[in-house]
Amino acid sequence: KSLPFWECQFESGRGHHKKMKNLIIISDKNPKSQIIKKDINNILKDKIIKKKNLIIVVGGDGFMLQTLKKYKNTKKSFYGINSGNYGFLMNKFSKKKFLNNLLKSKLISILPLEMKVICKNNKIKNYLAINEVSVLRQSKQAALISIKNKSKFIIKKLICDGALVSTPAGSTAYNLSVHGPILNLNSRKLSVSPISPFRPRRWKGKIISENSKITITNLDPIKRPIIAVADNNEVRQAKRISVKVNKRIKFNLLYDRNRSLQNKIKLEQLRKETY
Repeated sequence: KSLPFWECQFESGRGHHKKMKNLIIISDKNPKSQIIKKDINNILKDKIIKKKNLIIVVGGDGFMLQTLKKYKNTKKSFYGINSGNYGFLMNKFSKKKFLNNLLKSKLISILPLEMKVICKNNKIKNYLAINEVSVLRQSKQAALISIKNKSKFIIKKLICDGALVSTPAGSTAYNLSVHGPILNLNSRKLSVSPISPFRPRRWKGKIISENSKITITNLDPIKRPIIAVADNNEVRQAKRISVKVNKRIKFNLLYDRNRSLQNKIKLEQLRKETY
């Protein structure tokens, strides 16, 4: 049974979040986030919240990504409030409409990528990525890489600044900025896109199944070192990077009606840039 908000016991956090039964409010430390968090606490203090296992996240997209990964082993739902710049993963905040938007929000589930990196010293590092896994040149030398899907080459030799593997949720982020395709949220596809390809100069990348298992190999790790990045987690001196969808972990995001992640992706597909 849901409890009135004011009957739930608060627990002290580290100064940036407050916790109560079935509901957690987490905010970034910047002043704008703190003001919004205070407003939310005032709105909810005498209200009944029926949504269970809910985390309200106040911040930008980067803060949301950090929070999702922190709670990856829980079955919680996440309602984001944007206090950053674009806020693609977040909702807009309105004092008047907040409670109504929260209670009527709709759930969308997304699957993350799992990145496994073998480094120069043969150490193995693993990270999750919600938006994309990217490889980038580590020095002034262009990267020299190959990309496979299981045992079949997507491209045998690519000289470039890097490449990335994007989820549908991340296809409007870094992937779009390197002219990768925008993927529908329910497409069950991934995008493999080059970053500033030099040879072959006109290779545009490829759309592949979410069941793919991608291997990116550095063909010249001594002269041309590369970095592997899963969202905001970086591994230097990467020799081989394996990427696949992790179907054991599911992130549940809540969005205001008519502002769902799917709708935002559709708007990006129709958007015309002005200069």
